[in-house]
Amino acid sequence: MTSSLTSPVEETQEVRETAGTGLLPVASSARTRAAVRELARPYRLLALGGFGTLVVATAIGLLTQPLLGRIVDLAAGRPGGVDSITVVVLLLVAVAVVQGVLTGIGVSRIARLGETVLARLRERFVERVLGLPLERVERAGSGDLTVRVTGDVSLVADAVRSALPELARSVVAIVLTLGALAVLDWRFLVAALLAVPVQAYTARWYLRGAVPLYAEQRVVTGKLQQQLLATIGGATTVRALRLEQDHTARVTRRSRAAVDITMRGVRLVLSFYCRLHVGEFIGLAAVLGVGYWLVRDGSASLGTATAAALYFHSLFGPINAALVLLDDAQKATAGLSRLVGVADLPLPEEPARPAAPQDASVTVTGLVHAYQDGHRVLHGIDLTLAPGERVALVGASGAGKTTLAKLVAGIHRPTEGTVRLGGVDLAALGPAAVRRSIALVTQETHVFAGPLAEDLRLAKPDATDAELRAALARVDALTWAEALPDGLGTVVGDGGHRLTSAQTQSLALARLVLADPPVALLDEATAEAGSTGARALEKAAARAVEGRTALIVAHRLTQAATADRVVVLDAGRVVESGTHDELRAAGGRYAALWEAWAGMRG
Repeated sequence: MTSSLTSPVEETQEVRETAGTGLLPVASSARTRAAVRELARPYRLLALGGFGTLVVATAIGLLTQPLLGRIVDLAAGRPGGVDSITVVVLLLVAVAVVQGVLTGIGVSRIARLGETVLARLRERFVERVLGLPLERVERAGSGDLTVRVTGDVSLVADAVRSALPELARSVVAIVLTLGALAVLDWRFLVAALLAVPVQAYTARWYLRGAVPLYAEQRVVTGKLQQQLLATIGGATTVRALRLEQDHTARVTRRSRAAVDITMRGVRLVLSFYCRLHVGEFIGLAAVLGVGYWLVRDGSASLGTATAAALYFHSLFGPINAALVLLDDAQKATAGLSRLVGVADLPLPEEPARPAAPQDASVTVTGLVHAYQDGHRVLHGIDLTLAPGERVALVGASGAGKTTLAKLVAGIHRPTEGTVRLGGVDLAALGPAAVRRSIALVTQETHVFAGPLAEDLRLAKPDATDAELRAALARVDALTWAEALPDGLGTVVGDGGHRLTSAQTQSLALARLVLADPPVALLDEATAEAGSTGARALEKAAARAVEGRTALIVAHRLTQAATADRVVVLDAGRVVESGTHDELRAAGGRYAALWEAWAGMRG
C-alpha cells in the first residue's frame, strides 16, 4: 500500500545533494551540529549530571600524583617514617576506589545521553524515509539507503557507546591536569604547554584532511553497495544476457575505489600518530628540565618534581585518546551528516483545506510521464473508472502498466496531466487522504517479523481478533492461518515461520480488506503464487476488491476475462478498451494476446 508519515518541518534546511549521483542529501557540518543540539536539548540535566560527575571523579584522581610525590619525599629521607608511607598508600587506595565508582557513574550517564539522542535521531530518520515520496527513494537507490540505515547508524552508535564517554572523560582529565600542574608551579604548566602547538597543528592538519576524506568514503561505500545489490539481485538477468564480465568489471572498479580511499585514510592516521609522538617528546623533556632546575634551585622538592612529571605523563593517555578519537569522531560525523541529511528532508505538505472526493471514481486525463527527460514511458493517457468498476490493465512487458498504477496511487507525480479521485486532483487531496483512499498491492509483498496478527494490524491498528479472522476468511486465508503452530499468534517473517508465496499474497489481500480503501490497485498481485493455487488466489483478489473501484494490472488473462472492462496498453498508449468479449470479437491486440495465452495453457 502507499504509505508515508507527515509532520511539519521545523528545521532550517541546510543540506547538499550528492552531485550527479541521485543519492540522498548530506547535511552540512553546521546543520549537523545544530541538529545534535536540538535533539540533546531536552536532556540538559542528564548531560550536566554526567559531566559534573566526571569532573569530580577526575579531580579526586588528580590526588594520585601528589601522594606518589609524597612517598618519594618520605623515601628520600623526609620526616614521617614507615607509618606515614602506610597512610599515604591507604589514601591512594581510597582515591582509586572513589574515582572508579564516580567515573563509572559519569560515563554511564554520558552513554545514556548519547544513546537517547541517537534513538531520537534514528526515529526521525525512519519517519522521514517512510514519509518520502517513493520515487525519491527509488531514484536514490536501495544501496545508498541501506548503507545509511546499517553502516552509518552503526558508526554513530559505536561512537556514542565508546568514543563519546571516553572523549568526555579525556577532555575533563586534560583540563584539570593542566590546572594541577599550575598549582604545583606555574613553570611546570608553561613547560607542558610547549607540546600544545605541535599537537594543535597536528589536530588541525588531521581534521582538514579527515572530514572530506571520510565523507567521500561513505559515498564510495554507498555506490559499491548499490552496485553489489544490483548485480546480485539481478544475477539471473546478468547471466541470461551474458553480462558477467561487464558487471564484474563494475564491481571491481568500485571495490578498487573503496580500497584506495581506505588506504588514504590509513596513511593519514599513520602520519597523525607520528606527529603526536613529537609533541609528547617535546613536552616531557621540557617538564623534566624544569623539574631538574627547580629542585637544584631549591624551589621545589624532589616529590613535587616527580608529581609534575607524573602529571604530564598522565596526559599522554587522555590527549592521545582525545586525538585518536578524532578519527572515530570524523567517521561518525560523516555518518551523522548523512543521517541528518535525510532527517531534514521536507515531507510532502498537506493542503490547508483538503478537498473531499465526491465518490470513488478515478479520472486520468492527458497523462504523460518520463523517468528521464526526453524518454516518455506514457503518452497522453485518458482513462476513467466509474465508482465500483473493476478494470483490468493488460499489455506486454514494458507497456507502462506499473507506471500507470503508481501514478494513480500517487506514488509518482505525472510529468503532464492529472489524476483525479472523485473529481478532485490528488495534489488537492493531500498525501494523508490519498493514503486513506487508495491502496496499492504489488507482487513484492513484505512479511514483517512478528506475530501474524500484528502483521495484519499494520493496516488497521485497532482491529479486533474477529475483524482479523473476517478479513482472512474473505480472502480464503483463515484455514491456513489457524493451522499455523500458534494460529494468528504465530511469529512470521525473518526468524519465524516461513510463509509460502501464495500465503504471503493472501496476507497482503487481507491487509487490503482491513484498510478498506474505496480504490484498490493490484499490480500483478497474484503473479508470485505460481501456477499451483493461482485460480484460488485470483478469486481471493476478486473478493478483496468487491465494492471498490479497482484497477488490476493483470498477470493472468483470466483476471481480465472476469473484469468489468479491459484496457490494453502498448508502448505507453491506450490502444483498446472494452469488455473481454468485445475485445476478443474485435480481433485486435487483446484478441492476439488472449489467443497466445490460451495456446500456452494448452
